[in-house]
Amino acid sequence: MFDYTRISDLVKKEPSDQIVAAQGWVRTKRDGKTVSFLEVNDGSCLKGLQVVIDRAKISDDILAPVTTGASVVCRGRIVESAGGNQQVEMQAEEIILVGAAPVDTYPLQKKRHTLEFLREIAHLRPRTNLMGAVMRVRNTMAYAVHTFFQERGFVYVNTPLISTADAEGAGEQFHVTTLDLDHIPRTADGAVDYTKDFFGKMAKLTVSGQLEGETYAMALKNIYTFGPTFRAENSNTTRHLAEFWMIEPEMAFCDLEGNMQIAEEFLTYVLRTVLEKHEDDMNLFSQFVEPGLKDTLWQVIEAPFAHMTYTDAIAELSKNNNKFEYPVSWGSDMQSEHERFLTETVWKRPVIVTDYPKEIKAFYMKLNDDGKTVRGMDVLAPRLGEIIGGSEREARVDVLEERMRECNLNPENYWWYLDLRRFGTVPHAGFGLGFERAVRYVTGMQNIRDVIPFPRAVKSADF
Repeated sequence: MFDYTRISDLVKKEPSDQIVAAQGWVRTKRDGKTVSFLEVNDGSCLKGLQVVIDRAKISDDILAPVTTGASVVCRGRIVESAGGNQQVEMQAEEIILVGAAPVDTYPLQKKRHTLEFLREIAHLRPRTNLMGAVMRVRNTMAYAVHTFFQERGFVYVNTPLISTADAEGAGEQFHVTTLDLDHIPRTADGAVDYTKDFFGKMAKLTVSGQLEGETYAMALKNIYTFGPTFRAENSNTTRHLAEFWMIEPEMAFCDLEGNMQIAEEFLTYVLRTVLEKHEDDMNLFSQFVEPGLKDTLWQVIEAPFAHMTYTDAIAELSKNNNKFEYPVSWGSDMQSEHERFLTETVWKRPVIVTDYPKEIKAFYMKLNDDGKTVRGMDVLAPRLGEIIGGSEREARVDVLEERMRECNLNPENYWWYLDLRRFGTVPHAGFGLGFERAVRYVTGMQNIRDVIPFPRAVKSADF
């Protein structure tokens, strides 16, 4: 039995007489009169391993079914490559076909496929160079998220996916029920009788782990969540998913300034980790997806983030309203075009905008003394717009209850959340980062459905 070595290690290996074994899938096959060439990839890196086969040693009967898409085990020696596309290659001693992939039915061939087509075969698209690179980068980013917070003493908390609270107040949530939809129980006034449901009340898939995360920050000081969230927004754009992953730290004894500092450190840490660990993958994105991508990401890392209030931002944008599809005025929510203008034209670097009007922000953000604005923050990045949203949380129970009523929320439904303000309240803050949005930003991919393994969106829940 041979030890199998990852191809990412084999392509860096020095030539030797040692027999090594590689496992993977055939990307391409070229047949000559006396020699055949396979490119075998196991997903560990962008480059495949070139396997050179002496057809006098390995029969045509063995080689014939080894086609693009087939899975193989290759044994041989690593030698210096005679070609110019790779430094080393394998001189094969043995080829074992593990699983065939008939040419007439295997949908991935040696050509560029459109991303639209690849979404239709999401179970096979990880075998392409582009999607393999996306998933390797996504993996490293996830690891960097945990590393960043763990190194700083944050506790990883798993918040529930089933919730009875709407953290954002938008109401765009998926219902969770065991009721018979053909025979829905009703109350005397005709409403759905949720007392007959599994939980005895209306339950939904969560849009955020923040509220539950705050409860653990009130005991463990600094925590973070990293898990799936759901939003039933009827949107079919390149920026929306119905199921996505969120990273949400919550910090006790922390104000808006501390929150902004952690957000900046966090974002630059994740970007730097990817750039340092994925040179080949990032070169692919910079060459074929978004020219100059690596340079713009390094600029984000190296330049300190700018800071401005929402009021100052609107004043700056108002001077240029003739350039926008949606003109702005104080009180309006900023669109992506406005956020990109601030980062790409005004500051030419990331910008943190603070102190938004309370009417366009969530109920839990701390109300400023002016009674009109809240201690919210959005981190805006060049090429994208908002990438992080957060705030100092409202720690005063009476103010929070009033904000809930203003947002048409019943404080009684949030009794446990209000208890955090009744018993040992402290200043606290946190933020949220949509993971897929961050992966899309780092890779330059234009459609968010191409940075998650199996996208869930309007009319789309295949695989």
